[in-house]
Amino acid sequence: MFELSLLCPEDRVDVLSDALDALDALSVSVEDADAQTPAEQALFGEPGMPPPKDGWQRSRMVALFAQEAQAQEAVHLLSAQDFFEGCRILGVQAVADQDWVRLTQSQFAPVEVTPDFWIVPTWHEPPAQARQIIRLDPGLAFGTGTHPTTRMCLRWIAQHGVQGQRVLDYGCGSGILAIGAAKYGASEIDAVDIDEAAVTSTVLNAEANGVSLAAGLPDKAQGRYQTVLANILATPLKVLAPLLCSYVAPSGALVLAGILERQADELKAAYAPWIQLEVADSEDGWILMTATSPAMAS
Repeated sequence: MFELSLLCPEDRVDVLSDALDALDALSVSVEDADAQTPAEQALFGEPGMPPPKDGWQRSRMVALFAQEAQAQEAVHLLSAQDFFEGCRILGVQAVADQDWVRLTQSQFAPVEVTPDFWIVPTWHEPPAQARQIIRLDPGLAFGTGTHPTTRMCLRWIAQHGVQGQRVLDYGCGSGILAIGAAKYGASEIDAVDIDEAAVTSTVLNAEANGVSLAAGLPDKAQGRYQTVLANILATPLKVLAPLLCSYVAPSGALVLAGILERQADELKAAYAPWIQLEVADSEDGWILMTATSPAMAS
């Protein structure tokens, strides 16, 4: 395979991506050409949602082609287009043969949740200091522990405890939060998601970790739970406010993630009729919001 690299301004990323796709590029990636320099730009987006911008002020694009002739033809055709003005070809080079499985695995090291709680891929030995681990490999569903929202939820579970509780993981993805709750002693766990692939992933990951939980589509969630976890996105969390609050038992905990710092007030307002949310943790521009349901009136 061969890589074609080029440099372009932000406003040309979209049209160049379409052009490279039409020229039979196997893949196209975009990165900040100023990464690791003082000019680097941070772009914060939400998982599963379109990025806030198509690219950076100076974007480096890399297109992968099956044959060198295709890459060179792309160079020739792109250079002749009016929209290529202001862009620059950086070069075409062969991609070295590699053990792609081993390379992919090398990118997923054990992830620390707390000093003694770690997420460990199956091909790694647990760190010596780990007292509690979740075995999890990258898969089809969101939630490998590498994202701040997932780590913050797991950290909350480890620090607050769910021993003997009935727990709901709403929007379970890989099932990592439900598995974390099981590791910390939850007695009954429902893990639900609108994506059947996520449900399957959750079941398989629970089996791999030797824990018991019930996974299914959202209608599997029934009754009240001492802890309700939802690591989704801010917009669906706002829509789901009355439903999620209805699942929280009196004096129970609601734990929400997938929220950017700037969205805190929106979430507080959305949940205010039922519960008072507060920011409990933050990491890399993301926040964890929690609340305690009012106790049942005597």
